[in-house]
Amino acid sequence: MSLFWYPEINEKYDFEGTPDKGMLLSSYLRYWLTRLQSMFKYEGLPDTIPQKWLENILICNGTATWIMNGDKGLVVTRGAIGGKPDVYYIPTDVIVENPYLEQGVNGTYKRDEEVVLMYNDTYAQGLLPMLKKYCSMMVEADISLNIACIMSRASAALSAADDRTKASAELWLKRVWAGCPSIIGETPFLVSNSDRSLTVNEMSHADTTITNLIEYMQYIKASLYNELGLNSNYNMKREAINSGESQLNDDMLHPLIDTMLQCRREGLEKVNAMFGTNITVDFNSAWEINEQEEQAAIDMMENEADGNDNIENSIDGDIGGDSPDNSDDNRQNDEQSVEQDEADIETTEEVEEMSEGVEVTITEDAIEEIADKVAEKLEEDNEEKTDEEKEGDN
Repeated sequence: MSLFWYPEINEKYDFEGTPDKGMLLSSYLRYWLTRLQSMFKYEGLPDTIPQKWLENILICNGTATWIMNGDKGLVVTRGAIGGKPDVYYIPTDVIVENPYLEQGVNGTYKRDEEVVLMYNDTYAQGLLPMLKKYCSMMVEADISLNIACIMSRASAALSAADDRTKASAELWLKRVWAGCPSIIGETPFLVSNSDRSLTVNEMSHADTTITNLIEYMQYIKASLYNELGLNSNYNMKREAINSGESQLNDDMLHPLIDTMLQCRREGLEKVNAMFGTNITVDFNSAWEINEQEEQAAIDMMENEADGNDNIENSIDGDIGGDSPDNSDDNRQNDEQSVEQDEADIETTEEVEEMSEGVEVTITEDAIEEIADKVAEKLEEDNEEKTDEEKEGDN
């Protein structure tokens, strides 16, 4: 028995009912919202503001209102904009209506003067409209793929003209389903019978239907991942692709997520200035890794460019020649090196002349001593050879 038991797991699943598109869409949205919780990481958030609910409000509502909740501390909540517009036609008031805030907190406040209105993106749309678009496409693709999978089971359709033939066909199908061998013994059961009591209709299947649906599903998911700043290849080539093809969409990954990060940082600057906090935000998880890899690639290209510039400068210096002052110094150094080489040659010749004039004299005692040492060495070699021969005979 499992250590954890949840009754929801044992609920009966309705395989024969009509697909509940609303339930499927809601399920997809929750899973994608869960993934997006890893996009950003905050430092310095107060205990009264959990990061997951701050991100949930921003992503789903498009904005989040930072406000003091009486003596309970700083909180974020939904707020509606209204009031007189500024010169850019942006309403200057924020209307807060949350029944669970402290008494007297609800009301109308001046934007960026009494409360801070943080945006998820430039137009405060949030990500929910885009998620609904792609998730609804996934729901339809799932249902189509499920139907295609079920229909692939039917390789033939049997049609009977009378009850007897129908009963025989049903019995045969049950035995086939159970894995039992069966024999067709009645003539009416055969397709080639004269009265055509039973007709076997071959079901034609498009071999590419399921493959096309799988590719379509991959395309939808890859497009959504790319919108959210994660590189997911949707190349429809069935053979291998090269690195250039896999990186064709790298440039389109940044605009939206960079805007989302910038809007959060601008909002936190106002929050820190108004409420005396020190909150920061940056990319997290796969988004952070991608940013680090791209920055490393940029640094590498800059270093290579600097190296090429240095090589070109050195080549230009060699081709352009030395300045007059440097030319005089080089000329003096060359003359000194030539004089030094001539002095070395003269010294070598003197040494050779001295060696030719030296006479070496060997005395008789030295000759006898050398002869004795040679004889001793020969005796030792003979003894070693004798010992080796004896060992070989044994």
